[in-house]
Amino acid sequence: MEVTLLGTGAPAGLPRPDCPCAACSCAVGEDARAATALLVDGTLLLDLTPGAAFAAARAGRSLGGVRQVLLSHPHDGPAVEVPAALPQPARVPDGRELALLTGHRVRAVSMDAGGTGYAVTGPDGQRLLYLPPGGAPAGLENGSADSYDLVLLDVVGRPDALARLRAVGSVGPTTDVVAVHLGHDVPPGAELRRRLAAAGARAVPDGTTLTVGVYEDVPDVPRRTLVLGGARSGKSVEAERRLESFPDVLYVATGGARGGDTEWAARVAVHRERRPGSWRTTETCDLVPLLAQDGPPLLIDCLSLWLTDAMDSVGAWDDTEWAAGGEKALRERVRELTEAVRATRRTVVAVSNEVGSGIVPATASGRRYRDELGRLNAAFAGECEQVVLVVAGQVVVLR
Repeated sequence: MEVTLLGTGAPAGLPRPDCPCAACSCAVGEDARAATALLVDGTLLLDLTPGAAFAAARAGRSLGGVRQVLLSHPHDGPAVEVPAALPQPARVPDGRELALLTGHRVRAVSMDAGGTGYAVTGPDGQRLLYLPPGGAPAGLENGSADSYDLVLLDVVGRPDALARLRAVGSVGPTTDVVAVHLGHDVPPGAELRRRLAAAGARAVPDGTTLTVGVYEDVPDVPRRTLVLGGARSGKSVEAERRLESFPDVLYVATGGARGGDTEWAARVAVHRERRPGSWRTTETCDLVPLLAQDGPPLLIDCLSLWLTDAMDSVGAWDDTEWAAGGEKALRERVRELTEAVRATRRTVVAVSNEVGSGIVPATASGRRYRDELGRLNAAFAGECEQVVLVVAGQVVVLR
């Protein structure tokens, strides 16, 4: 089964007409995208968009053999003219299955936010799932079906949709996940590719033809990632974004409750509101046992607070205790942590502060903390497949 993507953009396209934003200004060449539409084996058209016939011609395809046109969502904007010889577009009621004379079977998948998704099975058994913009499947059950060969969805706008599909096994390790309905919410080019790769997905240019069921170089999600950054740099947002397309994430908060600290409570509340509802939270600095267990991905926020707790426990702030064995004890704790990171089988995203580039602290204890955090960050990074630095909300890949 072959799928030609006549467009891969949001309903308004990319760039948006008359939009002066930076993302739209940079969306040129392969990063310019028409509204998403799919041509399946030259016979089935999913979503009819303006200029579909010209888009097909540019891709070396024709709409002359199309026998069915199905819409996944209402079209906003001017009415779309139906090209000559094309059948009138229709939508299949949720849960209903349509059998085409070409041997394709199309099942309508109900969504949680309007629109209709389509699960298409080709004559030879290959399976693809196409979801509308801004929608996630509703009513999924565990083990309800084998994984799809190809899934096309709004990865950027609804990462939780991908998480739901992974949770029930509809997206597996070999599923080719392709992002569509791409708008100006994420800068195009390298930044878009980086974000999608972290979710195990990819983007392709308009006009690309995919062969369903043929092996694709599916991005490997890094199993261990360290996210560094200064205060309010966006490092926690970046760490959360890396795991929001995965189900059952365990958020490990190392800062504790800090009873009576209203500012800290407000910070914790903001973090909690950002997290997907399916995530669980545990407050602990005992990271080694968590890393040794099997289980869902861990998001550790953050290592700098873990270090504060570790330095408290070994008396690192007192020069006498530090010299009498505190330094050695702290080195042992860091060694145990980094060895646990090396051996873990879980996906781990850890956050830490980068504090060594500013003013030298005025106190000996402040300088000690700065130095030990630098050592911890370097040791932890040495065990990670990917290390990134967040500056002003922008991500710089270090490894």
